[in-house]
Amino acid sequence: MGEEKKVIVFALGSEEYGVEVEKVRTIERMQPMTRVPKAPEFIKGVINLRGVVIPIIDLRARFGLELKEYTDATRIIIVSAGEFEVGLIVDTANDVIDIDSDHIDNPPEVVGGIRAKYLDGIARVGDSRLLVLLNLEQVLDRQEIQQLERAEQ
Repeated sequence: MGEEKKVIVFALGSEEYGVEVEKVRTIERMQPMTRVPKAPEFIKGVINLRGVVIPIIDLRARFGLELKEYTDATRIIIVSAGEFEVGLIVDTANDVIDIDSDHIDNPPEVVGGIRAKYLDGIARVGDSRLLVLLNLEQVLDRQEIQQLERAEQ
């Protein structure tokens, strides 16, 4: 048995993803956003969450997946990415589970159209469930982080 990782499970379409609980600050319902001029298309804007301005990224747009309307189930997962917080728009945020690190494999080059650089691994949960684990530092590259930090000021 390897060490246990606790992850928040969320969905984009029919695919399930996970992000480590210790990187998640909070999960919020959708709320109005202020658009940031000249930001990349996947950056939907910023929100003011309890006095902190947080940039919001639509993960579907970031990963090049088909965009869809936001629903009552749509959530914003506020995560720590390096030294700042960012919100990730996901279709649903379902679950918190423990994963044995022995059940995490290296990601293939492309999973569901998403490049491996965005992924930490693929977790086998039970007999038939696979969970794609995100590498948050790669979801935003350094240049985009600096652009967001400038936009916040």
